Amino acid sequence: MDRKSKAWTKEKLALIAIAACVLSMEASAKIPRNSEVLREFQRQTPCPATQSTSGPCPGWQIDHIEPLCAGGADRLENLQWLTVQEHKWKTRTDVRVCRSLPK
Repeated sequence: MDRKSKAWTKEKLALIAIAACVLSMEASAKIPRNSEVLREFQRQTPCPATQSTSGPCPGWQIDHIEPLCAGGADRLENLQWLTVQEHKWKTRTDVRVCRSLPK
């Protein structure tokens, strides 16, 4: 096998690993969320980037402090703003925790 073939194989494996990670995060995202609760949270706690009480919040996302998959409530007191990077990290951590919980 030449160098080009090995590089392609490594690239393919990296893409497969990324896809698996995305799919596992999507699986955790299938827990129903109440969009009205999210809107009310933003009305009460404006976007850190724009101070807007509705619409997009560039660079920030709303997160459930205690993940829904671990029994967290879909309520205002369980929500917080996190940067996109912080939210990605926390979601990965939450998915691992939830997978370890008994079913």
